[in-house]
Amino acid sequence: MRDVQETASVTITLFLPGGDAKSLHTAEISNWSGKAIAAPRTELDQLLDRSELRKPGIYMLTGQNTDDGDPLAYIGEADDVRERIRQHRTREWTSAIVFVSKDDRLNKAHVRYLERALIVEAQRVGRFTLEQNQAHGSQLSESDRQDMEVFLARVRQLLPVLGSDILVPLAQLTTQTQPGGVLFCRIKGAEAKGQRTATGFVVFKGSTAVSQDRRSAVEKNPSVLRRRNELTQDGTLVRQGDFLVFTKDVEFSSPSAAAIVIRGGNSSGLENWKTADGKTLRELDEEA
Repeated sequence: MRDVQETASVTITLFLPGGDAKSLHTAEISNWSGKAIAAPRTELDQLLDRSELRKPGIYMLTGQNTDDGDPLAYIGEADDVRERIRQHRTREWTSAIVFVSKDDRLNKAHVRYLERALIVEAQRVGRFTLEQNQAHGSQLSESDRQDMEVFLARVRQLLPVLGSDILVPLAQLTTQTQPGGVLFCRIKGAEAKGQRTATGFVVFKGSTAVSQDRRSAVEKNPSVLRRRNELTQDGTLVRQGDFLVFTKDVEFSSPSAAAIVIRGGNSSGLENWKTADGKTLRELDEEA
């Protein structure tokens, strides 16, 4: 089974050996020497049977932190990706994505360069916690660096297609202007800015939230404040004066989940997120 996705700039070909997009599949881009292979942990044996993995490449193993459920990832490289992933059998992960070269042009120096670049970029984006903090990288000639930057650009294009947003900045998750533009959530002097995304709602860096939890939430429904407490503890929300400030873009599961954190208690996102001129998100939806 084949599925071809075309954009203005590239043609991406997905091959589904089992006919199921959630099972092992490969991805290629026209006129590119690289190839991606993605598989869930449940199909590890099928992944390791792939002949493409018996060569130099880079790989990403993703899952969830067992303590807090946050996204967790390991980015690595190897001369023989198959053997390296085999060594990760005891690591807790749920899916793997591998990138190799179809023409065998990738060598050890190349994949070490790619590994370091991907780790640095994933750390900057901040969507996943990485199990390693640094990689040594490698010195490449000017022409080789250019080739690897092209390879990285293709990796960025393929990762979302393969179901991973590890390199996608939250502020770029909305691919088109949302009705009403940037939305605002205001309460007692605090002001947050955000927009819907394909998977939820993003609150932008620099937004502010009230510093005190509402008594009604604390007494009657403390569970609604769990996310707020997590963000405070990990430094995403920091106290500045009378407010809590978002130190980075944060995606929530819904407009209401975002409003709860900002307002310190039960809140309707459809009513409390508004345009600059006061139109609610509910009204925007009704007009759509």
